[in-house]
Amino acid sequence: MKKRGYIEDSEELRAAVADLQEKSSKNKKAADIEPEEEAASTEESADEAEYSDEEMEYDESAAAVEDAAEEDAYRADEDAEYYDEEYYEDEAAEAEDGDDAEYYEDDEPHHKRLKPSETFEKTLRDTNPMSDVAKAVAESEKKSKEYRRQRKQEVEEAKSRPKRRDKKKKSSKADDAVICLEHVSKYYEHKPAPALNDVNIRIKKGEFVFIVGESGSGKSTLIRLLLRELKPSSGTVMVNGFQLERMSRWAVPKLRRSMGVVFQDFRLLKDRNVYDNVAFAQRIVEASPREMKKNVPEILGKVGLASKYRAKTHELSGGEQQRVALARALVNKPSILLADEPTGNLDPKNTIEIMDLLEQINKEGTTVVVVSHNEKIVNDMHHRVITIKKGVVISDREEGNYEDED
Repeated sequence: MKKRGYIEDSEELRAAVADLQEKSSKNKKAADIEPEEEAASTEESADEAEYSDEEMEYDESAAAVEDAAEEDAYRADEDAEYYDEEYYEDEAAEAEDGDDAEYYEDDEPHHKRLKPSETFEKTLRDTNPMSDVAKAVAESEKKSKEYRRQRKQEVEEAKSRPKRRDKKKKSSKADDAVICLEHVSKYYEHKPAPALNDVNIRIKKGEFVFIVGESGSGKSTLIRLLLRELKPSSGTVMVNGFQLERMSRWAVPKLRRSMGVVFQDFRLLKDRNVYDNVAFAQRIVEASPREMKKNVPEILGKVGLASKYRAKTHELSGGEQQRVALARALVNKPSILLADEPTGNLDPKNTIEIMDLLEQINKEGTTVVVVSHNEKIVNDMHHRVITIKKGVVISDREEGNYEDED
């Protein structure tokens, strides 16, 4: 069919070309067409004829290509089915034998080669160092889980007994020292010998302690260290949980508010009355007016000056002034009372009264430290006595006396 159409088409085209040639020759004679225009029209007619021939040949070649493509596709499908069947048969055989996947040479079919992921897994299985690392990691994770489990169990057990822990903490706190000096030495620039040399003192809560010694033995230096007026040249000083040699200046007032201090020269405000002198200590700790109205009369009554609260300090005797100083030191209820020669300017009667007040305060739970060189008072009261001589603690005895320490 195609050949027949091709021949008929060719004859028609030839007839058409012959007609065109005749017409062109006639027109040339009639219109005197120039030779160049005639050649151009002839070439166009030949091109059209050749184009038609090429179109028919193209159709024939395209049909042949389509047939070849269909045949190749059919063969490719058959090959694919064959290869799939062969591949799955090999897989089934390997599964029955229980063998691992094998490596294939580069010249073998692509579908029989291992995938990259399968190659890595096989290498991981066959390499002993990698398996050792995996075991180590697994063991480490196991230990970590066990540690977290034990830690969680310990925390739960600790939460279940808070009261028991609080009791232990409270009892141990009661045994701690409120004043502790360890290897403390203090040097002054103008003196070659130390004022204190390697002093070790430990005073527990609720104790009544005398510190005795000759003038210049270092007693006053010790009190100034406890008040943080001086820093030690070496050693450690602890008072009420404060480490004084490392304390900053802004923390010093907080330390001093936890202590009461009584001096030999009283150090009262001479332009104010008894009430104002005692209330001054309350204003330092920022007590409210209501608290002052309650606390000041109460402490004045304890020291026997309730009726003289309006009196000026210069109107009082030496014993009364020392009572005002004692009331001022105790109005804030300190845990420690430091008394530096509290009876140095008093007669024997007032001395006994002041010491009786100090002992009463100690029985109420306040730790009392008295610096004194009054032998009679020390010997009569039978409290702990620490003796210092030339900056060195030479004795520390319970219920000691001044004569034995001399």
